[in-house]
Amino acid sequence: MPIIKPINGKSPQIPEDCYIAENATIVGDVVMGNQCSVWFNAVIRGDVHFIKMGNKVNVQDGAVIHATYKTSPTTIGNNVSIGHNAIVHGCTIHDNVLVGMGSIIMDDCVVESNSIIAAGAVVTKNTHVEAGSIYAGVPAKKVKDISKELISGEIDRIANNYIKYSSWFKD
Repeated sequence: MPIIKPINGKSPQIPEDCYIAENATIVGDVVMGNQCSVWFNAVIRGDVHFIKMGNKVNVQDGAVIHATYKTSPTTIGNNVSIGHNAIVHGCTIHDNVLVGMGSIIMDDCVVESNSIIAAGAVVTKNTHVEAGSIYAGVPAKKVKDISKELISGEIDRIANNYIKYSSWFKD
């Protein structure tokens, strides 16, 4: 059974069509959209500020989504993939974004739509990721503009695949 529990009178709101793995943890002020999935060992901790997720968000194995007490909530748009072991903390991620495996997005960052954060990238506090771009490195910097092929071939493909994968685990 996943750990889903209220904190300070606020309970996670999870639509019935979402998939939550048996050892995922979702606590506090968390609002999820439709067709989301939260995978094995992922943690979404809305204890110190709210976390709002749009539709078709997948939070892959070992990822952590958190916020900063009273100052930096986390807002995630639609059609977003949070890769394995990524950390998304106190930031805003717009629609159609791929957050690569092991990457870190810090407080008060804004990741605009149709963007990719490369695997292992560290997006430091207050960074503004331009729409339609790829950011990589430590600290993360823009490395190039994204192509239409990457939007459909990676961002859309991965988000849609996770809807399919989650169907394999539902009773």
